[in-house]
Amino acid sequence: MIHFVGAGSGAADLITVRGARLLGEADVIVYAGSLVNPQLLDYAKAGCAVYDSAKMTLEEVLAVMIPAEKAGKAVVRLHTGDPCLYGAIREQMDALDAAGVSYDVVPGVSSFCGAAAALKAEYTLPDVSQTVIITRMAGRTPVPERENLRALASHGSTMVLFLSTGLIPKLVEELLAGGAYTADTPAALVYKATWPDEKVFRCTLGTLEQTARENGVTKTALITVGGFLGTDYARSKLYDPGFTTEFREATR
Repeated sequence: MIHFVGAGSGAADLITVRGARLLGEADVIVYAGSLVNPQLLDYAKAGCAVYDSAKMTLEEVLAVMIPAEKAGKAVVRLHTGDPCLYGAIREQMDALDAAGVSYDVVPGVSSFCGAAAALKAEYTLPDVSQTVIITRMAGRTPVPERENLRALASHGSTMVLFLSTGLIPKLVEELLAGGAYTADTPAALVYKATWPDEKVFRCTLGTLEQTARENGVTKTALITVGGFLGTDYARSKLYDPGFTTEFREATR
């Protein structure tokens, strides 16, 4: 069995209990070394073979995992955050299906959750935003035209942008062109959310580029944009004494 495991958002103790157990049982670990906290390898047992996939191609990763699994070894493919977001796992799973190799997926804590924790923020606030758009700026790797940033920005929803810190000038231009955000819309840069060297920089969309430049943030950061970072919102109906639910009657 090959286990695709979400490493969590950064801190070594934010991996799931199941993920930590599988790391401890693994005979082979292939981890995304460019982004996974190396402290997670402390869970590995003595004698475990460890490979850094940052230096490998898909074919090289498969050439490690498939023979190991067929030899009866326990294999963990350790991905950042949750593997379902920008994890490039579909191509691996398709190749394993073709090779007749069994696998499963262990979810992890995504860095967009870690960023909200670092900000002490709630992405979905009544009367502010009930939608979170997780996306990235088109760069060397394109995005589908129907998902261009300008179109997505037109909704004015909470937005969390991965893999875009090096493209901030164009990103700001596209977000403003969507028409729903302004230069005064709250924004934040969260560098290495939940890692020991985590840093949070609050700003506005209009000052995002300057904030990144002044603080030397060029990669390994999430960009968040939206009114959820402001101070105005409506109280939740769920705990409103005047709102009846399945479990209690309104008291006023």
